[in-house]
Amino acid sequence: MKHLKSLLVAALLTLGVSATNAQKVAHIDFESLVASMPETVKMQADLEKLGKTYGEEIQSAQKALKAKVDKYTAEEVSQTQAQNEARIKEVQTDQAKLQQLQQAAQQEIAEKRNAILDPIVKKAQEAINAVAKSKGIAYVLDSKALIVKEGDDLLKAVQTKLGITATK
Repeated sequence: MKHLKSLLVAALLTLGVSATNAQKVAHIDFESLVASMPETVKMQADLEKLGKTYGEEIQSAQKALKAKVDKYTAEEVSQTQAQNEARIKEVQTDQAKLQQLQQAAQQEIAEKRNAILDPIVKKAQEAINAVAKSKGIAYVLDSKALIVKEGDDLLKAVQTKLGITATK
């Protein structure tokens, strides 16, 4: 009986200690936070401008290629077979250059996006860490992955820390 009482007291103490050591958990919509940051808005505008520039360049190259193909097609019967074959190779080369231009544009835009986005994400993460620390929160989860969201939502607090006017 005495052993049972000791075991019961130990169990209650363990439960009491773990209840006082409970860690605070909060959540934040990280994607919404990053999207609301002025740096992200500027990045999107800059990338849109760059994409538009590349788009115009690509469109111009496509029009030039189409004009060349139309011309060569119209003149096909008046040319020798050797001339037509050379023209086909020329068009194929131009098509390959156009594809390379499109790929280079996509790659450059992606690289610029990543280079600009990395410090933005770092800044957001540092702000989340600071707000969590100031509120005594041990764990912050991304709210998109949560099924139940009844803990502290840090989005507004972190936006305030970053000087962002909340959009929601």
